[in-house]
Amino acid sequence: MELVQAVIAIFAERSAFFLQLMIEHLWISGAAIGIAIVLGGAAGVLIHCYERAAAPTLGTVNFLYTIPSISMLGFLIPFFGIGNRSAIIALTIYALLPMVRATHTGLAQIPPSLVEAAGSLGGSSFHVLMRVQIPLAMPVIMSGIRNMATMTIALAGIASFIGAGGLGVAIYRGITTNNPALTIAGSLLIAVLALVVDGALGWVEHAMKEWAQARVCGRKCSAYAAAAAVLLIAVSSVTYGFFGKADVVHIATKPMTEQLIIGEMLKLVIEHDTGLEARITAGVGGGTSNIHPGMESGAFDIYPEYTGTGWNMVLKEESKYSEDMFPKLAEEYERRFDMHWVGMYGFNDTFGIAVRREIAEQYDLHTYSDLRRVAPQLVFGAEYDFFERADGYLALCKAYGLDFARTVDLDIGLKYQALANKQIDVMIVFTTDGQLAAADARVLTDDEGFFPSYRCGNVVRGEVLERHPELGTALERLTDSISDEEMAAMNYAVETEGREPRAVAEEFLRAKGLLQ
Repeated sequence: MELVQAVIAIFAERSAFFLQLMIEHLWISGAAIGIAIVLGGAAGVLIHCYERAAAPTLGTVNFLYTIPSISMLGFLIPFFGIGNRSAIIALTIYALLPMVRATHTGLAQIPPSLVEAAGSLGGSSFHVLMRVQIPLAMPVIMSGIRNMATMTIALAGIASFIGAGGLGVAIYRGITTNNPALTIAGSLLIAVLALVVDGALGWVEHAMKEWAQARVCGRKCSAYAAAAAVLLIAVSSVTYGFFGKADVVHIATKPMTEQLIIGEMLKLVIEHDTGLEARITAGVGGGTSNIHPGMESGAFDIYPEYTGTGWNMVLKEESKYSEDMFPKLAEEYERRFDMHWVGMYGFNDTFGIAVRREIAEQYDLHTYSDLRRVAPQLVFGAEYDFFERADGYLALCKAYGLDFARTVDLDIGLKYQALANKQIDVMIVFTTDGQLAAADARVLTDDEGFFPSYRCGNVVRGEVLERHPELGTALERLTDSISDEEMAAMNYAVETEGREPRAVAEEFLRAKGLLQ
């Protein structure tokens, strides 16, 4: 009951936020639906006319449909970047199968005698197709469109994983900040949108069945559907161009609570000190792996990064990073990417290893080296990228001679819950984690100094700093403004006390005198 009240309260308090996400969600899914109607419909007609092409075409579309959505998004990013463009392309690919299949099936079910009779009246093949076949097949085609539209709206929630908009933002933000009410609210709205669209298209489908039976308005309905699809694509293209324009500072953040808070700080300080508009793409899945390419392409202008991550993941250096290497780090960023580190916050969010307290007490675990003797009996959990980092799981195991029973990939917002539920025994933590203080866990000592330093600062594109030199001045004001303890306290306020990242960020900036 308490959770239901929390969901109702969050709808009331953040109605404007959810309205914006709903508009973004409808635009992304609507653009994909419109493109799929045109391309899928055309493909269905072609394979009906050239039946030998039907099997390979449907086989190819079926194959694309079986590719997991995360894999599809990851495949598209190198070619189209992150954001709405890749999301729309991925959704369109998944929407093609029901559209192609419905069009082909609808046309194939028309009795050949009707087609022959229409042709015998002197009509051309195109005339017969448009005036007879498509109107008669339209009920089946509409059924395909209905299924495809519902599926696309539901699937569009995953678009936020690569920095696109939509209601998935609320879902992932709720998971990241341990706010189940926000996650449920986003999920409910997606379900409602899908049901509303399904109901509306169901009514259209029923109407078209009546029209097809009466053989009235068939050509008009086809023309209206095509015009609507073309209009939808045109509006989407114009909208995409509008949102892609900048003199706006585009901020990206990783899917971590402290990054959501820092993103809000950046927006507040930039708009307060410079008068520029700042827009946040929050919680980009994959973190640095997807944000840095977005910086290179110009999709993003600024994002909070960690020195050790920049050294190993971006510069691809194999040596362990320490802060005396920062001049070299900054120099290489400028030389290779024309990007600058501006505004080093002061806190060091490095990695740590936490063990469930009962396990730590049972085996008397205090250091990483202590883990060596019991690791084969324990389950290790970490975020996806930790298993792929040069300074991540494999390097850690090699350095300390660890061999865990098994590993579990976890979203950053779920790992403390997994530890509490005894689904994992050992996990990677960040030293500024807000939930760490409340967790029933013991943080072990890195007795051989394996993990490097991870001081947080802003990476900014040089082109943006040249165009807006006042931006650099504003960011420098954030230098040494946050301690480890202060960042942990802000994370705790969001993750445990349920406060909004923007409210926490604004309160902190005002207390520091960085906002008037």
